[in-house]
Amino acid sequence: MSNSSLLTPGSTLEKRYRILRELGRGGFGRTYLAEDINRYNEHCVLKEFSPVVHSPKAAELFDREASMLYHLQHPQIPRFRELLRTDLGGNPSLFLVQDYINGQTYEEILISRQQQGKNFTEAEVTQLLFQLLPVLEYIHSKNLIHRDISPDNIIQHDADKLPFLIDFGSVKQIAANAVLQFNGQSDTAIGKQGYSPAEQMRLGKVSAASDLYALAVTALVLLSGKKPQKLYDINNKTWDWRSHVRVSSNLATVLDRMLAEQPGDRYQSAKAVREAFKDPKLSQIGSIISQMVTMNFVGRPFKNTTQTATSNHTPVHQNPQIVNHNSTFKLIPWKTLGSLSVILVPGILAFSVVKSGFTLPKLPDLPKFTSRQQPPDTSLEEAEIIRQEKIGKRRKNLNINQDIFYQKVDELYYNKYPELQRRSLTEKPEDAEIRRKWYEVAEDLLDKLEKGGEL
Repeated sequence: MSNSSLLTPGSTLEKRYRILRELGRGGFGRTYLAEDINRYNEHCVLKEFSPVVHSPKAAELFDREASMLYHLQHPQIPRFRELLRTDLGGNPSLFLVQDYINGQTYEEILISRQQQGKNFTEAEVTQLLFQLLPVLEYIHSKNLIHRDISPDNIIQHDADKLPFLIDFGSVKQIAANAVLQFNGQSDTAIGKQGYSPAEQMRLGKVSAASDLYALAVTALVLLSGKKPQKLYDINNKTWDWRSHVRVSSNLATVLDRMLAEQPGDRYQSAKAVREAFKDPKLSQIGSIISQMVTMNFVGRPFKNTTQTATSNHTPVHQNPQIVNHNSTFKLIPWKTLGSLSVILVPGILAFSVVKSGFTLPKLPDLPKFTSRQQPPDTSLEEAEIIRQEKIGKRRKNLNINQDIFYQKVDELYYNKYPELQRRSLTEKPEDAEIRRKWYEVAEDLLDKLEKGGEL
């Protein structure tokens, strides 16, 4: 009997993880959806290490995925929880535990649309590019390459519709690869046929340009509804996608360069791709997203205009923007952002452009506010500010990480008030009642934790 057969719906692992169902199977083993009993039955993913073929390389890749997820802290990457070593049926077993992203992969969405005779539109694909490019910027800044970008490794979150990049089992550490090559050792080629560039599949050579190539292939597949092999002329080693898809000349030019046969002919960074788009509105949005998502406090605005990273949290509904200047967070007033519409959803920011009247200045020109200045028309009553500070103080007294705490509060809040999902709120008086509900959820959770409950 295999270890996997012991995990059935309803069974519990380590008296903590209750198995709900199997999510899938891969080269490492099975993946399960489970409830974390110690975290109010919060859903999570258990990825089992039980490869079809046992080898040191397989074990290395699994351990690499756990290590990478542990060090990656990004709101569009599933959060690492633990590497669980346990005994299952008398055999030592290993599980990677991470956040569960409730949603569908883009491959599943595409299949569903094709049943209705539809594919993704250019606007949707362009939005996907701008939502994923900052994620790649973050990963590449850590000297890592994903190596396996494709529609089935991108999940659209049900709540906020943002794309999450998953499956980091193929992540490549550039520095480690350099050591291998220096010592004359060959590397194992990992990737997905049709999506990964030739140098990656044949030689195992990867760079930021490799991920950008795979992202461009993903875009074409979503636009055309066809497999990569149907869009590639293997005889001429060129992409013949224009006979299947019609897009603007700007997007076409960008995709062509991302898909260049020679790595040196492609864009060398995700930032360069964003800057290549001629539409200044899109470029500015990409810049703001990039700066915000690479900070530890993404989607966590502060109530004062200048605060350090230890400041108290302002509820998920309060929307002033944050820019990092010399390690100090400063707010950009709403009027500066012109027609940029911002919607706060659980723990994340979703951006959308109002087509008319968009006038966004370059980031370096944004005004910097001193601690005496407040964003216009967003002042709070003193009693509400005091209430926020009390919540922050209670959290600190419990020695709970603020991101973890407020992520849980957001989750409980939207579970209690699902009708407020995707509601764009401000600090204005008309939103006071909804903010009050959020405070109540936070205070109820603090009450439970102070009585010995677990987060």
